[in-house]
Amino acid sequence: MKLTYDSNGLIPVVVQDYLTNEVLMVAWANEEAYEKMLTTGKTHFWSRSRQKLWMKGETSGNVQNIVSIQTDCDADTLLVKVKQTGNACHLDKPSCFDEVLYGSTEKTAAIIPELVRVIHDRKENPKEGSYTNALLNDEDKVLKKVIEEAGEVAIAGKGKDRDAQIWEAADLIYHQLVMYEYLGLPMDEVFGKLTRRHGGSKE
Repeated sequence: MKLTYDSNGLIPVVVQDYLTNEVLMVAWANEEAYEKMLTTGKTHFWSRSRQKLWMKGETSGNVQNIVSIQTDCDADTLLVKVKQTGNACHLDKPSCFDEVLYGSTEKTAAIIPELVRVIHDRKENPKEGSYTNALLNDEDKVLKKVIEEAGEVAIAGKGKDRDAQIWEAADLIYHQLVMYEYLGLPMDEVFGKLTRRHGGSKE
């Protein structure tokens, strides 16, 4: 598909984490930057302020390895999913988008990548008194808690107490994430398995 660049020869690029779909940053690319992405497998952009081509992470080391590049229906915007090394934001934050100007992200999936980061950090940098570390340090406990919480979700599902169902569902999600971190489970392969199953389904 032929991409549509604006009058300045640029196209906006939305960069997402390939596992969580968290939006990491937005930048601009010209045709040369796009070609660099295709040939190197790393994100390249055009700096409008410096008027030069640049590769993400060329000075910080926080490179972005490209997993996929998509475009929208008008072919005038790119969606690039990446494996992010370090933090994406130049302010040393995971994402450039952490300021909420309206409403709240409280009831969205934004909590998932944050939980994943915290659980991973607990594994790499244990914290005294941490419940997550207590789980990660005990194989039986981390595995049994998933079974226990799944059972409690099922039991709550038989009742009509919506608050109990929500509470238990949240518990199950958290304990699953801890187990995945403990196992070092390659979630990209898990998602790949789901994709292949979906592709072969008769829905």
